[in-house]
Amino acid sequence: MTTTVTGRRPRNRRRILREGVLQAVTIIVGAVVLIPIAFGVLGGFKDNGQLYANPFGLPQPWVPGNYLDALGSTAFWRQATNSLVVAVASTVLVVLVGAMAAYIFARYAFPGREVLFMLFAIGLMFPFAVAILPLFVLLRELNLLDNPLGVILPQAAFGLPITIVILRSFFRSIPAEVEESAVLDGCGPFRFFWRILLPMARPALGTVSVLAVVGSWNNFLLPLIVFNDANWWTLPLGVQQFQSQYSADTARILAYVTLAMLPSLACYAFAERQLISGLTSGIGKD
Repeated sequence: MTTTVTGRRPRNRRRILREGVLQAVTIIVGAVVLIPIAFGVLGGFKDNGQLYANPFGLPQPWVPGNYLDALGSTAFWRQATNSLVVAVASTVLVVLVGAMAAYIFARYAFPGREVLFMLFAIGLMFPFAVAILPLFVLLRELNLLDNPLGVILPQAAFGLPITIVILRSFFRSIPAEVEESAVLDGCGPFRFFWRILLPMARPALGTVSVLAVVGSWNNFLLPLIVFNDANWWTLPLGVQQFQSQYSADTARILAYVTLAMLPSLACYAFAERQLISGLTSGIGKD
């Protein structure tokens, strides 16, 4: 009996130590994420003088005008509309095309399948910035500058690798018996994909949709090279209106950035469970 109790104590100590380390890491990661957000939110309630004199303190006095001016600006709502249109169109395109490609990779065997899939997987390691110059030349030749399609199509193309990887893993986790039963009931491949497979894949579809929406909403570099006309600017580009050649209205920029990031934060918060479920649903099945 003494041996059993003695043996339990080291295990309990290791468990407590492990939990303490995990809690400490969680607190540190949370601080790294929350401190910049808090700085931006509070900074939007200051004027530039307060930011320079007391950047990390509470506003004294509070200046809500920075937020009110942004919300009352027609430019802000026009840019928000442009961001919404581009994000929704990019997401629909990348999810639709990615789901069809993932279905083929997951349920059909054909020569070169794994090699072709590997090419898509390699796309995850291909940084967007490397392709910016040839992409600009291509869009100029196709007359897609100052055109929403000049942002929507490249964003969908660069979003396909992660979409296909996640959806393929999920599709392969669905038992073959489900498809066999559907075929026996007279369901063809196309109907099985639309009527049975996609409804079953809602967690994974939700995951790739959230990733596509947030990635598009926060994209700065691609709209920067495509949109020269300010009427087509998205929210990330709207920060430029508070900058001049020699100065920047930092307080207004912080307020504007805070308002611009609220939709993406709300999207993550609303779809948190579905996002985690979609990322973990196909683990060990691929």
